[in-house]
Amino acid sequence: MDFNTFLESIVNIKHLPLLGEEAHAKLSPPYRLDLAEKYKEKRKSASKAGVMALFYPDENCKTHLVFILRKSYKGVHSGQIGFPGGKVEKTDLDIMETALRETEEEIGVPTKQVEVLKTLSPLYIPPSNFMVHPFLGISRDTLQFVKQETEVEEILEVRLNDFLDDRNIVNTKVPTSYNVEVEVPAFKLNGHIVWGATAMMLSEIKVLLKDIL
Repeated sequence: MDFNTFLESIVNIKHLPLLGEEAHAKLSPPYRLDLAEKYKEKRKSASKAGVMALFYPDENCKTHLVFILRKSYKGVHSGQIGFPGGKVEKTDLDIMETALRETEEEIGVPTKQVEVLKTLSPLYIPPSNFMVHPFLGISRDTLQFVKQETEVEEILEVRLNDFLDDRNIVNTKVPTSYNVEVEVPAFKLNGHIVWGATAMMLSEIKVLLKDIL
């Protein structure tokens, strides 16, 4: 989609109601409800994180969305696709600032280049005990990414049209942090499988976008 056409419509997202669990459920792993119940008490002490779903034009003025492939490490989100973002620090004024700061740190996009249009529904992640607060932002500029070598394996630029294409929603088996493989709904984007919390947040974004584009 042409970015100028995207800009004309995306401003209307500000006025749309959030869909939360209704949208998240479309891409939710089958075991999520059981985990949510199991972690009910632990959830009260969850750490907070902010992430950014950032749309921007490429050099041909086509709309893209950026993701990161995380490095492999000893943790539950090792080697997974996600949005740029991270844990709230004491110096952050609020969670939006967290998302903006982490976006600059992880993919090199200056905070001043990002216009935040909407706060999306928060999502609890039981395996890591995090409450993640996603934001939808745009950059009107073609971006020059610089990855954070210590945390980011690869930066992925996904075309908006591919993201919105229902044919790119699949069911696939993935390894979980509980040492078992399960079949989950997921997005297949640029040859990568995007599942779990990121897919659930993407589901809300997709429903909102399809309502205005």
